[in-house]
Amino acid sequence: MKPNPARAPRGHVPDAWALVLILFASLSLHAQSIVVRDAETKEPLPWATLEGLPSGRSAVADERGRVPRDLFSQDDSLRVRNLGYQTRTVALLPPVANPGNTIIALMRDARPMTELVVAASRWEQSSGNSPAKVLTVDARDIALRNPQTAADLLGASGQVFVQKSQLGGGSPMIRGFSTNRVLLVVDGVRMNNAIFRSGNLQNVISIDPLSVEQAEVVFGPGSVRYGSDAIGGVMAFRTEDPRYSSSGFQAGATLFARGALANQEKTGHGALRLSGERWASLTSFTYTDYADQIMGSNGPDDYLRPEYQTVIDGMDTVVENPNPKKQVASGYRQMNVLQKLRFQVDSAVELNYAFQHGNTGDVPRYDRLVRPRGETLRSAEWYYGPQIWTQHRLGLESRHATGFYDALKTTVAFQHFEESRIDRDLNDPLRTKRFEEVDAFTVNIDARKDLGFGHRLDYGLEGVENWVRSRGLDENIDFGEEMPAAARYPDARWSSYAAYAGWAWDGAERWHLEAGARYNRIRVDAEFDTALFPLPFDRVQNDYGAVTGQAGLVWRPGAWTFRAAGGSAFRAPNVDDIGKVFDSEPGSVVVPNAGLQAEYAWNAELGLARSFGDAVRVDLTGYRTWLQSALVRRNFTLDGQDSIFYDGELSAVQAIQNAAQARVYGFQAAVEARLPAGFGVVARWSYQDGVEELDDGTEAPLRHAAPWFAHGEISYRGNRWRVALIGQYHAEVAAEDMPPSEVSKDYLYAADADGEPFSPSWYRLDLRFTWQATDALRLSGGIENLTDRRYLPYSSGIAGAGFNPTLALRYVI
Repeated sequence: MKPNPARAPRGHVPDAWALVLILFASLSLHAQSIVVRDAETKEPLPWATLEGLPSGRSAVADERGRVPRDLFSQDDSLRVRNLGYQTRTVALLPPVANPGNTIIALMRDARPMTELVVAASRWEQSSGNSPAKVLTVDARDIALRNPQTAADLLGASGQVFVQKSQLGGGSPMIRGFSTNRVLLVVDGVRMNNAIFRSGNLQNVISIDPLSVEQAEVVFGPGSVRYGSDAIGGVMAFRTEDPRYSSSGFQAGATLFARGALANQEKTGHGALRLSGERWASLTSFTYTDYADQIMGSNGPDDYLRPEYQTVIDGMDTVVENPNPKKQVASGYRQMNVLQKLRFQVDSAVELNYAFQHGNTGDVPRYDRLVRPRGETLRSAEWYYGPQIWTQHRLGLESRHATGFYDALKTTVAFQHFEESRIDRDLNDPLRTKRFEEVDAFTVNIDARKDLGFGHRLDYGLEGVENWVRSRGLDENIDFGEEMPAAARYPDARWSSYAAYAGWAWDGAERWHLEAGARYNRIRVDAEFDTALFPLPFDRVQNDYGAVTGQAGLVWRPGAWTFRAAGGSAFRAPNVDDIGKVFDSEPGSVVVPNAGLQAEYAWNAELGLARSFGDAVRVDLTGYRTWLQSALVRRNFTLDGQDSIFYDGELSAVQAIQNAAQARVYGFQAAVEARLPAGFGVVARWSYQDGVEELDDGTEAPLRHAAPWFAHGEISYRGNRWRVALIGQYHAEVAAEDMPPSEVSKDYLYAADADGEPFSPSWYRLDLRFTWQATDALRLSGGIENLTDRRYLPYSSGIAGAGFNPTLALRYVI
């Protein structure tokens, strides 16, 4: 009766690829180049734009910041631009006067409005023109922090709390909301599907952080632009785009390797870039292997793993763990593939295609594996099967101005999701298996029209179709027999069709006003197989509309910036809400509810910021959100019964219901300072608190309102180095402040002096660096958890890594 071990996705990089890279790289060499660098760190600046004056010739730097010198006239001066840097114009010396490479150094622009974001409006705009608070994490931040997963990428920002039930997990919590009340977007396409649940999710780890060019988080409601689920915020990931060549055919490649001690990470990544003047291609591949994670040495003993389950002589056996800090059965493997193509049809029309694929091996559900039953462990095995995500995306962008639009984007996407969960109790021959597949088809049409005098109109249409398939099997491992079992979901179709419009006005560079509205029509059609699980109905149909709106302003008098925003958001019941049959926890079973409606949230937000020259910036945001008709799990009756037998256990009947109200409020504060000699200081603080209504009308702490947390760092930039000492602090959640759903999982928490479960405060110190050894070679790494703290973030099921040296090498060809 051996548990199913973690399986690795298969795949390898052909040996011939290395020869292809060398051949293509040789074709892209030039005798003389212009190299654009960061003036402080001397790092090359890829994708900087250069314009020759007066010739008007233009070019874009490659991955190593290079542009062929012969693209420009000998009489030209060069105007050089790069996002986040001051524009610079320099005279271009003739080759005789400067026989080597021409180096152009750009200074960072300290002004707060230099970041360009897309997620706030679905169009590129300055972050300073967004009434909502927006977080951006760019490629340089990602390189310094070296996140293992896309969830870690968000958590390392110091502004998003991330919960983990297992090592292969990561469920972001934003302003008191999580899971299916926050929205994931990848390259403009919504990732949330019809089986995103209210319990903690790990879908974000399907995104490859090594392919992400910029991540953005729009805090607060985003339903006007994105529809259902965008209550707490929108997390938008923009993966790297291939760039056109300025001088005929070019080729280049990136090779990357990383290792870490605490979970013995082994990551390999390769990317191949090919381009011409009207076409471009990017291919990348990433493979990662994680062993069992080692927790820290200094902290509560409650988190230790003193024993674990295994199989000895064909029998389930619980044995002593020789290293209780080792979280046995937490490792997993993952593979990611990305392919992007761009084609310039004419000067104003572009066609682009993207293929993305993420595939884990089996992922052990660590928090379930440590769940006790009496004096022993409950489960012999509990793991998620391979989590598979595939996205095909075809886009057409036109800037041919017409009477209806000046710019138009059309995006058609198809996504395929596969999930499964397999578990078996200790010394029980019955292994339960549940398999789910979702096919998602999305169409987005977004248009923008300049109305004159600073006025602008954005409008668009969206259509989303999800098809859900689910099946269940029970396997007797003693006899090797499988039999049909109740599926987790019905076979179902979830549809959403919407239209939105937004108006904006920019006046005299001091004012920005905007407002928008959206109408959504949602339909759910689910058919139940009542042969294995008797229900009083065999079909559920829901069809209803949802209206949301928002408005906001930005006012910039001198060195001050004031923001105000208000709006509504909604979450439409999906198949997970309406049709799921599953055991939410031991002794409880959730059954379908045919009468669900959408839940709505109203949000108000105020922000102010003050800049003190280019050296210091202070930012403060306060918000409050009201959630009504909240979709929550409550006790229920099925055919008049409040308890039924499910998987052989008498279980209380529960269902998702529009049964509660919730309130959340909070503050976000930040101070950023640029000090002399390349030093800098950043301090951030996030506070959120919320309550929800219980069955009896009383209120309790909101489960997804994380404890307050702070982030601080001291950094240095100079002479090819970037170094940062980073500290995190997470506050305690006392026993009396624990949500009821967390109290029921007391085995995951530490015990206070009275023996009650609570979440202790904790801190972590990290030292991180990048060193640009040459224009082609960069080393990065550091030491995470310098003081080897033993900690477990609130609501999580697995302790964080202990003392953890990391090292990564990146080479650009």
